[in-house]
Amino acid sequence: MPEPTPTVRPVRIGLLGCADIARRRTLPALLREPGAELVAVAARDRGKARLFADEFGGAAVPDYRSLLEFPGLDAVYIALPAGLHHEWTLRALRRGRHVLVEKPLTTRYRDTAEVLDLARATGLTLTENLTFLRHGLHATVARLVDFGEIGELRSVHGVFGFPPLPPGDVRYRPDLGGGALLDAGVYPLGVAGLFLGPELRVVAATRTEDPEHGVDVAGSALLATPDGRTAQVDFGFRHAYRCEYTLWGSTGSIVVDRAFTPPPSWRPTVRLTRRDEPGDLVLPEDDQFAATLREFVTAVRTGREVPGRTTQIRTLARLVDQVRDWARPLRPGEPARLGGHEPTRRYG
Repeated sequence: MPEPTPTVRPVRIGLLGCADIARRRTLPALLREPGAELVAVAARDRGKARLFADEFGGAAVPDYRSLLEFPGLDAVYIALPAGLHHEWTLRALRRGRHVLVEKPLTTRYRDTAEVLDLARATGLTLTENLTFLRHGLHATVARLVDFGEIGELRSVHGVFGFPPLPPGDVRYRPDLGGGALLDAGVYPLGVAGLFLGPELRVVAATRTEDPEHGVDVAGSALLATPDGRTAQVDFGFRHAYRCEYTLWGSTGSIVVDRAFTPPPSWRPTVRLTRRDEPGDLVLPEDDQFAATLREFVTAVRTGREVPGRTTQIRTLARLVDQVRDWARPLRPGEPARLGGHEPTRRYG
């Protein structure tokens, strides 16, 4: 008789923080991932932790520290406000837990570098849950560029914005890492880095501040590579909804709508224009949250990350810091300005 196939135990994951994105997208995808199992849930409000545990499984534990000590735990999914990511990622890694953390990985480049270096030194997996990077759509677009379908890529324009948030939303809290740059700006900055590479630098930027809350609610940045390719990004949460990017080449262009947050059932449409002849490519549906979880589970089991992921994380963190270096937030009525100096911060 053939030997039975050995059963591989699922990666046992604890949820640290009951954010809305966890409830709507990440945990439903986790339930469909056979390689992962939710075993514990912790929230600031234990009643909320019990509600999540009832819906998705696992035990509701008293607090964040108790979750890190949960017996048999392999990994932690951190869905806390951005301003808490650095502290609790460090705590989880030091406790020997693999970490999946909501975007942005941290709010500052130096903190991102610290946690990445610690993960590498301890042999643990650290994944940023910037899920759009795992959607098959963008790999298809990258192949079109690599195959010369639009000639030489000259520029990238990325936009992500949406209407004002409900009163009391955590993204209006500066002490918790709120603001449009960290919440929405990371998407077009991420796509600029994806297509133009790690040598991309911010050359001008501006942000607008909401004086009531003390966070930026809109912004734009101009970026360039040493060989003269450029990117423009626009972001905010006081806008009509837009979620798209355009790649402009020497002989054509590519436009991608609903680029960053497509639902799993969405079949993306890519507008490819070659020598003034437009045509639409309809691509297969994909679940970018499920793809991210599969990538995380595989990295935990094998100890190997997808090539280039750490470089993408570092590049994005550096670009976010550079936008901040260039652009002190503008208050209503203040004249717009673009930087006006060369940032002095140096990045690894």
